[in-house]
Amino acid sequence: MDLRQLRYFVAVAREQNFSRAADKLHIAQPPLSRQIQQLEEELGVNLLDRSKRPLTLTEAGRFLYQQATRTLVNIDHIKEQTQRIGRSQRERFVIGCVGSTLYGGIPDLVRRMRAQWPELDIEISEMMSTEQVTALKDGRIDVGFGRVRFNDREVERLTLREERLVVALPKGHAKSLPKDPIALIELQDEPLIVYPSTPRPSFADEILNLLGELDVVPASVEEVREIQAALGMVAAGMGLCIIPAASQRQRPDDVCYRMIADENATSPIIMSYRRADANGRIKQVKQLISEMYAANPPWLQLSNIRLPSSH
Repeated sequence: MDLRQLRYFVAVAREQNFSRAADKLHIAQPPLSRQIQQLEEELGVNLLDRSKRPLTLTEAGRFLYQQATRTLVNIDHIKEQTQRIGRSQRERFVIGCVGSTLYGGIPDLVRRMRAQWPELDIEISEMMSTEQVTALKDGRIDVGFGRVRFNDREVERLTLREERLVVALPKGHAKSLPKDPIALIELQDEPLIVYPSTPRPSFADEILNLLGELDVVPASVEEVREIQAALGMVAAGMGLCIIPAASQRQRPDDVCYRMIADENATSPIIMSYRRADANGRIKQVKQLISEMYAANPPWLQLSNIRLPSSH
C-alpha cells in the first residue's frame, strides 16, 4: 500500500465513480481500477460496494478513507512545514499527543498558545504515550500529553486531571437504550474492543486491568491500533469499547455512549516534558492550561461529568 494508491482510493471514494475520479486524477480509468483492485487484494477486503450506483464504501472502506485522508493531509503538512522551516528560521514547538486528547483540550491549548506566541510555529504530532518518552528524549517533541504512567529520570510528568470513561455501543444494542450510567459488571460476556494494540503498555492495558480488578471477563477481546478503528468496529456491531468521555463526540449517527458508573473508571491526562525544560516556555504552557481549565469549556464539562451520589 503506497501513497499513490491512497490518493487514488480517496479520489474514487469522493467521486463515487471511477470515470470522474480518473478525470480528476488525469489518468485513464483502467489503470485506476487496477490500482484499487490491487489495494483490495493486498488488504484482503472489499473497500467498495460495486453493486450500487453511485459506488458506496464498505465499513472497511469507510475506515480506510478516514485514515487515508488524515495520512495524506499529514504528508502535505510535513511537506509544507519542511519548506517553511527551510525558508525561515522561526522557532518550532512540537506537541506530541494521544489521539483522544484531540477531542479534548489540545485544540483549545494550541489556540491559546498561538495567541500568546504568534511568532512560534506550533505543530501537533499524534503518538502513543510510550512513544512520547523517546520523542522527548530525542528532541522530536517539546511536550507530550498521554494517558500511561511511566518513570524516566529525564522526563517530568504532571497529571493534569482524571477524565471519566464511557462505553461505546452499537446503535440498537440492548444496553445502549438506558440513559443512566452503566456499571462495568454489566460488560460481563460482551465482546470488547481495545486500543492501541501496540506499543504496550497502553490505554488498552489500563482498560483490561480495570475490568480484571472487578473479575469482569469479556466474551472476546479484539485489539486495534487506533480509536477510530475501534469505533468503526463498534458501529459495525462487532463489540463494545471503553473510551475517554471527551471522545464521545465521534460517530454520533451509528454509535451510542453511556457514562460508566464506577467511580474509578477514569483515565489520567498526563503532561510530560524534559526535566531540563521545566522552566521557561513549559512553565508558561502550564499557566495556559490552568487558565483553560478555569474557563470550564464545553469539552471539559463533557469529560468531567459527575455521577449521582447514589452511585
